[in-house]
Order: sequence, then C-alpha cells, then structure tokens
Amino acid sequence: MIVTGTAHRVGPRVSGLARLLAGRNPLRRSYDRIEGAVLVMLAAAFLITVAGASVLGGHIYGTQQAKAARLHMTVATLTQPGPTIAGQLQPGHARARWPAADGRQRPGVLTSVTAPDIVGAPTGTRITVWLNHSGQPDVPPPSRALMLSYALLTAISAVAGATVGLVISYAVCRLVIDRRRLAAWESAWALTGPRWTSRR
Repeated sequence: MIVTGTAHRVGPRVSGLARLLAGRNPLRRSYDRIEGAVLVMLAAAFLITVAGASVLGGHIYGTQQAKAARLHMTVATLTQPGPTIAGQLQPGHARARWPAADGRQRPGVLTSVTAPDIVGAPTGTRITVWLNHSGQPDVPPPSRALMLSYALLTAISAVAGATVGLVISYAVCRLVIDRRRLAAWESAWALTGPRWTSRR
C-alpha cells in the first residue's frame, strides 16, 4: 500500500543563539557572528564571576570563623568607673582585671571598642571580654548569622557589580556593531537601491 502526501520532518528546535553562532543563514554577516561570540564570552564571564563570588564569600566566612575560634571569652571586673560617653572616633577607657591563662588576675585597660559594656558601668561591674592568644582584649566576634550575612552580602555585591559591568560592555559592543551593520546595509543599499527604483 502506497501512501501519498507531504512528509514533514520534525527535528529538535535550534535555539536562537545556536542559529546565531552556527546556523547556515546566507543573510548572516560577520557582525552577527561577532555579536554571538561576544554573548558567549559575556555569559562565560558571568558564570566565572558567580563561581568566584561563591569562593570569595566562603573564604570570608571561613576567615571570620577562624578568627573567632582563636578568641576565648572571660569575665573582667572593673577597678574604676567606666566612661560616661564613648564613640568610635574617641573610645573610652577603664582599668580592669581578668583571669589570665594561669588563673592569676591580670590588670589591664579595657576600651569601649573591645568591651562596649564598660560605658557608664560603675566600679566592680563584671564585663564579658574576649581575649586573643596573647591574653589581650580583642574586638568581640560577630555572631554566626552576622558572619554568614556579611559573606553573602559580599558575594551578592560582587555578582551585581560584575553584572552591571557586563551589561554595559554588551551595550557598548552592540552599539558599535549596530553602527557597523547599518553602515554596511547603507553601502549595500546604495548599490542595490537604484536597480529596484529603475524597475518602476
């Protein structure tokens, strides 16, 4: 039995980018290929940026965790009243003592940066402090949630900044390519246009 008719071949649809890069369209000019190559390079740069931002965020989080792990918490006792007013530019000071690694009481000076609770505290107040490996007061470590938030914010900011740069780069490249494409079209029309108008 012979069946006549028109057979339609169904194949996978080729994406626009694949047609732009590898399609056999005779109307496609070299500028179209250049634009496709620019898109591929920008996409690769974006993926590399995302990967790099992830590594950067993980590195920052790990560094903060390692620094926090080197600190240990103890309780200091003020031997004089704390400052009434203190700020970041002019931190306040107060003398205190805290237990050293050997168990002895070690006298020293606390600041409102390393021990914010000394502001307005009277003599004898017990203040939580963080000591470094040498037994000196250090800045209190951030919480784990704050560490994670800072790492994520840094990674997102890096990706956002790189994305803006890539979009601007593509816009500039597209502007240059469109100008060249228009110039080529006008040049081709200058040769073809008179032939079309003469037929009327």
